[in-house]
Amino acid sequence: MSVLPEVIAANDAYVADFGDKGSLALPPARQFAILTCMDARLDPAKYAGLSEGDAHVIRNAGGRASDDAIRSLVISYKLLGTKEWFVIHHSNCGMEFFTDEVIRGLLSSSLETAALGADGFTDIGSGPGSEAGKYINWLTIKDNAQSVVEDVERIRNHPLVPAGIPIYGYIYDVETGRLVEIPQATKVGAAS
Repeated sequence: MSVLPEVIAANDAYVADFGDKGSLALPPARQFAILTCMDARLDPAKYAGLSEGDAHVIRNAGGRASDDAIRSLVISYKLLGTKEWFVIHHSNCGMEFFTDEVIRGLLSSSLETAALGADGFTDIGSGPGSEAGKYINWLTIKDNAQSVVEDVERIRNHPLVPAGIPIYGYIYDVETGRLVEIPQATKVGAAS
């Protein structure tokens, strides 16, 4: 059964209470951006105390510093004035449960949803699959804290990122809701 009717009903309720949000400024009021994971357990508005219009939130699988995430951060700064950036990964991330080789193999077998069991992901689909997945860097995570450091470092060293923007590195703990700083990431991301 589709969730479409629920989404449309929720939107109708939202519109009814929209108020003056249509007059919010385009640049984020608090002048910062967050790069974080798409995991449904994360609510950046709640864990970072955001209201609509406060900050840019860029989400992808793992909260990784992909080319597209960096593109968004550069636009956030250059055109919309953000002055600080946060890279926030999280505990118990699905990107830790497989490797590039695993997802490539799963996709080559079938495009249907895989199952996650005690031994990792297994393909339960009947095919066909595609070899196109072998051309993608899936940015999987072997060590969560190290991946935060790597992503902050990748952003910091990008030629389109100004040295004066501080980049902070954190892991969101899905069991407590706490943001846990990764000091090495924040050190690498320090503004100069």
